[in-house]
Amino acid sequence: MDDNNGAIFEQGSQSIKIPVPVYIRASASVVGTKEGQGPFGSLYDMVGVDDKFGCDTWEQAESTLQKEALQLAIGKAGLQKQDIRFLFAGDLLGQSIASSFGLGSFQIPLLGLYGACSTCGLSLTAAAVMIAGGMAQHAACVTSSHFASAEKEFRFPLGYGNQRPLSATWTVTGSGAFIVSSERSGSDRAMITGLTVGKIMDYGLKDSMNMGACMAPAAADTIYRHLCDFGRTPSDYDRIITGDLGSVGQKVLFDMMRERGMEIDKVHMDCGIEIYDQSQDAHAGGSGCGCSAVTLSAYILKQLEEGKWKRVLFVPTGALLSKTSFNEGQSIPGIAHGVELACCK
Repeated sequence: MDDNNGAIFEQGSQSIKIPVPVYIRASASVVGTKEGQGPFGSLYDMVGVDDKFGCDTWEQAESTLQKEALQLAIGKAGLQKQDIRFLFAGDLLGQSIASSFGLGSFQIPLLGLYGACSTCGLSLTAAAVMIAGGMAQHAACVTSSHFASAEKEFRFPLGYGNQRPLSATWTVTGSGAFIVSSERSGSDRAMITGLTVGKIMDYGLKDSMNMGACMAPAAADTIYRHLCDFGRTPSDYDRIITGDLGSVGQKVLFDMMRERGMEIDKVHMDCGIEIYDQSQDAHAGGSGCGCSAVTLSAYILKQLEEGKWKRVLFVPTGALLSKTSFNEGQSIPGIAHGVELACCK
């Protein structure tokens, strides 16, 4: 499909080429105490002094994460909330209550999204298309996760004291917010130049304590399709970055890419592996909507902003299960969305 200038939007079988500049104008990251003690601790905009953030419940705390992150991002962009045309937001909780209770006071038109832990990529995809299509000048993307609210929603109450297998990941307590704009501000963090919308991939795996293996097929499919659609090789990117496969899922991803004739080992980075260090007992790594979102805001965009990286492929991954589907013995489908980011310099 062409616009009036002949720029091509469709790219290959499932990708989109952005025909006009779409900028990530500003972003913000708010995290919990464990994340603040990790390798990116000094890069986050805000680290909570306790994981309840002064609230009565874990769910209220997660809503506070989103509220603080969005307020910070809007301020850093030099805008007012009235300047934001659309808000794309979602989280892991039932009916996305972290987003609805956290962001309602902003009174920005909301498009609620659910992509599980891929929601950061999904929201950036939707916002970029809206901006490129001339339907908004500024849009905001917000997502979050919280270790305690996720354990309560999907696994066991914390008081149960269950043991976690080594394949398990640790849900990140954090929220990332991004302001996406059509106009250049001069201090933009990166440009969104291409998108690859993922497909649901289900290999029949049912182990909710091994999310990395469940999501790896979706990551492999989206990365492969993106490279084919844009006619590129892994070496064309400074980094190909997955969301939260962890150490187990990373190995599966490498094997699946080799089966497709591609080696990504030298340029691959996984947010879940990088967000904690070995001393923090996170087992296979980090996960949750907040994992890729806060890593993108605090670390990845910093490398692009400073010109250390010129082009990256950001591929957050999600496991599309619910406590109902899991309890009924269903498998765990995965999805991954690819967002190509480029340095503005």
